[in-house]
Amino acid sequence: MAEKLNASSKRGFMAKAKAKGWKKVRGRDAISKRYVFADFNAAFAWMARVAMKAEQLDHHPEWANVYKTVDVVLSTHDVDGLSDLDVAMAQFMDKTAGAAGR
Repeated sequence: MAEKLNASSKRGFMAKAKAKGWKKVRGRDAISKRYVFADFNAAFAWMARVAMKAEQLDHHPEWANVYKTVDVVLSTHDVDGLSDLDVAMAQFMDKTAGAAGR
């Protein structure tokens, strides 16, 4: 089961996440980020890779794709907010996206 981030953990995570382009979602305990890839194929390939990780973690992002752009929202519904799973997913997304979203 996912563990909701306590206030101290959330502050530490957000300090690092903001530096990588993640933003708090207004009105929710969630974060969002826009990734822009070279083209549709690159965006879709990345989404497929993230989907495999999401299945492994049993933690699925909210996302939308238009051509080369992917908008992502992370929050853990089971804990009604940010959890350790969101941290893991955000780190994986940033690591595998390359220069997209910077």
